[in-house]
Amino acid sequence: MDPALAAQISEAVAEKMLQYRRDESGWKICREGNGVSVSWRPSVEFPGNLYRGEGIVNGTPEQVWDCVKPLAGTLRDKWDENVNSFEIIESITDTQCVSRTTTPSAVMKLISPRDFVDLVLVKTYEDGTISSNATSVEHLLCPPKPGYVRGFNHPCGCFCGPLPGEPDKTSLVTFFQTDLSGYLPQGVVDSFFPRSMAGFYANLQKAVKKFYG
Repeated sequence: MDPALAAQISEAVAEKMLQYRRDESGWKICREGNGVSVSWRPSVEFPGNLYRGEGIVNGTPEQVWDCVKPLAGTLRDKWDENVNSFEIIESITDTQCVSRTTTPSAVMKLISPRDFVDLVLVKTYEDGTISSNATSVEHLLCPPKPGYVRGFNHPCGCFCGPLPGEPDKTSLVTFFQTDLSGYLPQGVVDSFFPRSMAGFYANLQKAVKKFYG
């Protein structure tokens, strides 16, 4: 992928992530519990929803990031029940790559396996927050594959940041706006994301404890 184009796309996505994080208007809470809040608002990118997850994870930002980072050598596919496999299609820089993620079937197989090809940029901010910023792209080395419906991630990612005065805890804010493609009833999609995001936080907490004690 052309590095200049990749940089341009990624920086635009990173800017959108910051806007999503700063803009508190219009969010409706759809799931709360165990210290995790999931809210949504209509996406401006596609005819679906933008979801926001917020929670505190026990573990340092470095430990939590190690578990969630969408990069080579990741722990992500070892604990995230929504990730079957994760592979790097192309490394562009040490903080930017094109990845392919496969997901298992879900909702009693109403949602068949998906795969996603994303351009991912990792950014570190002055306060120590690390962010992933991703959006789906087409890549010559990764055409659609049999057995998977090709889904599309509109700008999405997470912010993994320190909590002032709490060195062993991490604030994790996640954003998803995914077009699962295929012919899925909207009700199935709308119930799947809040539940899977809440599960993501619960499984992440177990993973940090397992890998880092």
